[in-house]
Amino acid sequence: MKILAIETSCDETVIAILECIGDEHAATFSVLGNALLSQIEIHKQYGGVFPALAKREHAKNLVPILEAALEEAELLREDKQIISEETRAKISKILAREPGLSEAFFEFVSECEIPEIGAIAVTAGPGLEPALWVGINFAKALALVWNKPLVAVNHMEGHIFAALASSQNENLLINNIEMPVLALLISGGHTQLVLMREWLKYELIGETRDDAVGEAFDKVARMLSLPYPGGPEISRLAESARSKLGSCSRGSTSRDILPRPMIHEDSCDFSFAGLKTAVMNLLKKIPDVSEDDKKDIALEFENAVTDVLWHKTSRALNETAAKTLVIGGGVSANVHIQRTFTEKIREIHPDVALHIPEPAMSTDNAIMIALAGYYRAIRNEFATDFKANGNLPLI
Repeated sequence: MKILAIETSCDETVIAILECIGDEHAATFSVLGNALLSQIEIHKQYGGVFPALAKREHAKNLVPILEAALEEAELLREDKQIISEETRAKISKILAREPGLSEAFFEFVSECEIPEIGAIAVTAGPGLEPALWVGINFAKALALVWNKPLVAVNHMEGHIFAALASSQNENLLINNIEMPVLALLISGGHTQLVLMREWLKYELIGETRDDAVGEAFDKVARMLSLPYPGGPEISRLAESARSKLGSCSRGSTSRDILPRPMIHEDSCDFSFAGLKTAVMNLLKKIPDVSEDDKKDIALEFENAVTDVLWHKTSRALNETAAKTLVIGGGVSANVHIQRTFTEKIREIHPDVALHIPEPAMSTDNAIMIALAGYYRAIRNEFATDFKANGNLPLI
């Protein structure tokens, strides 16, 4: 089955086309096409993603991104398509809230052959609702004009499957996954520990009680006057400080050591608001923050976050007897977190298989939406009438 997947949950407009073969026991995926346009440079001036602007850019980018993905997949063939007035009216209504999109949509689909795809998968949430709606409406319009079934995908489920997929001979494989699977989902909007005892059925083991870990990274980065996106900048400064110390282990300077919130509490929940406040209070004690001060604080903040993430995850592994650990979401790309978890799993939980996505698969992408969409499609879990949900739960 070929899956065309659309991702517009935040500031990336992405469409991917995958050839998918297999079932829940063993599946192989070939990426036929993958086209992306990032809005990071546009949003930098705001210090974060501006939803109305993201929505506008998605509407402008979706048709050219679709064309690029189909062309790369060798599924783009010119052919005149006659679209009935009834279908045109329905599609115009679907795309009415996206200025300019319906005109570009009709111009494109009326000039190309219906591609040989089995289903269309699209992110339904969580994310920025204005951005999500653009992708959902575009997917609904394509499904209508091409007569293809739709799969509504949870963005966080996509991150789980992105981590489970391993590269082999230019393909992605998901096989030999031993249950239960524990997923640590860490992003700008999420910090959760989720257990999957059987495919596509989830239990919440722990979550943040306040800020998500990615949100904490971004807020501390702003305190340190670092450019957007802040997480990679903190990681860069922290790695520089570690290199100077000559060790990858936790090092501190003459500064106060930051707290590790809830690290010893008898639960798998997280809290990062207090850590963020501790950084703010620490900065108030420094009259003129130097570049070395920023590196020291970035180092200690990243160490504190990693300590908390590891201790809570280790507790969850013990409590659930999980055989597989997945780390998913944008923050999973953090080098120190990856290094720490790799070392600790080997030392403390040697019987647990660790899955961390490749850097390109840790950020928002349409490949992960296609992966999750395929597992839903082979169960015939298709949808027709669904809405964008910025807080769509996985459980």
